[in-house]
Parts: sequence; C-alpha cells; structure tokens
Amino acid sequence: MKIITYNVNGIRAAIKKDFVTWLDNEKVDIVCLQETKAQPTQIPTELFKDIGFEGYFHSAEKKGYSGVGILSKVEPTHIEYGMGNPKYDKEGRVMRADYKDVSIISAYFPSGSSGAERQVYKIDFLKDFYQYIKKLQKTHKNLIITGDYNICHRAIDIHDPIRNKNHTGFLPEEREWMDELFALGYTDTFRHFHPEAADRYSWWTYRAGARPNNKGWRIDYIAASNTLKDRLIEGDMWSEAYHSDHCPVYLKINV
Repeated sequence: MKIITYNVNGIRAAIKKDFVTWLDNEKVDIVCLQETKAQPTQIPTELFKDIGFEGYFHSAEKKGYSGVGILSKVEPTHIEYGMGNPKYDKEGRVMRADYKDVSIISAYFPSGSSGAERQVYKIDFLKDFYQYIKKLQKTHKNLIITGDYNICHRAIDIHDPIRNKNHTGFLPEEREWMDELFALGYTDTFRHFHPEAADRYSWWTYRAGARPNNKGWRIDYIAASNTLKDRLIEGDMWSEAYHSDHCPVYLKINV
C-alpha cells in the first residue's frame, strides 16, 4: 500500500495546478489531505472517482479555512470524522479511516503563527491530541498518523535553526511534544529511511524565493506505530511536486 500526506493549501487551487493528473500517475492507494479550504459540496469529487478514489472530507465550519480529507482506492471499514472535541472538530482538524488491522489519521495541526491566542490554541491541541492518540491506541494498535504537524522536530529539519529557535513551529515545548509522541511508540517514517538526511523539507514560505533556495521546514510527517516497523518498505518526500507551498510525503507499507 502506498500512502501519501499532502497539505494542498486549497484543494481547488491544487486541482487547477494539475493535481489530479499527478496523483493518477503516482499510483497511490490512500491520500491524506490537509488544508482543503473547501466544503464537501465545493470539491469536485468526480475527478477523483475517475481515477479510482472515493473521497471523504471533514471541513471547517468557517468557509475557505482548514479542513482535512482522505482519498482512498481501498474501501475503509470505518470513517471517523473529528476527534470528539468540538473545539477542534469545528475547524476540521482530524479524521480517521480504518482498514483491516491499520487505522490512518489525517491531521492538520494549528500553526500558531497568527498570534499569541492561536499559539495557546496550538499548545492546547497538542495536549488534547496526545491524549486522543493515547486513548485510541488502546483499541487500534496499528496507527499511522499523517499530516501537517506544523512543527520541526530537530535542527536538521529546518533551514536556519538558530534564527528560528524562538519561532512557532520550532519552539522547545513543541519539539518536546514530538519527543513525547514518538515515545508513545511511533516511528517518524521519513527518518526511519533517511536518518541523517539534511536539507530535506516539506514546506517553504512563498516569500523571498524560499523554495528555489531550499529555505524550508520539514513539518509534514507520517508517524507509524512501532508495531508496523517490520512492514515499512519505503518512505520519502516528493519535493518536485508543485501544487502547494508544501510537498507530499509518502510511505510504502505491507498490508
């Protein structure tokens, strides 16, 4: 099974940049989307059906904002919309699809970049998402947590760790949270296959030529339960995909 996670920064905008043709060529099985910025009725799902995908979407109440989705060629046994907390569910932050013995989450973590209030919201989300995962893994031991975490875990994951040390997305408490998540029994699948790869990023600001100069951040992850470690085949990022200010991250896994 080939899984990707992709913050498309507006699914309708990505479609205009030939996202559907690209997806068809990559022969992917499951696509976890973030920041769809659309209500389900605004998404041309027939385009995805034409290439074999059924689409499931959890949108924010606020139009043109946030939202997650899962496109799947494999019929899930169950879809869960939200994490059971209205504070985050109204922003369309989390959804889950179950497949046989594996559950896959698409999550869009808050960024905290718009001010102190949103940074507080982000820290609250991290605490509550941790508890959500901790509870969920009691009944779903094989979890794959994909998405835009809006956090760089290590200095190797950001182009300028010194200047960004006090910026949201690279704050000590955010990075410590990543340590705590992996300590629950999860593997950063990109690092599993590329433990010391430097200058590999998944997001670049649109400002100041950041992407051509590769001044980026690795904030998009596929974290897999350690119970799945023996089934991991390959993991990487497609930095050549230009449908968004992010690039897709993928994982191949035996099912």
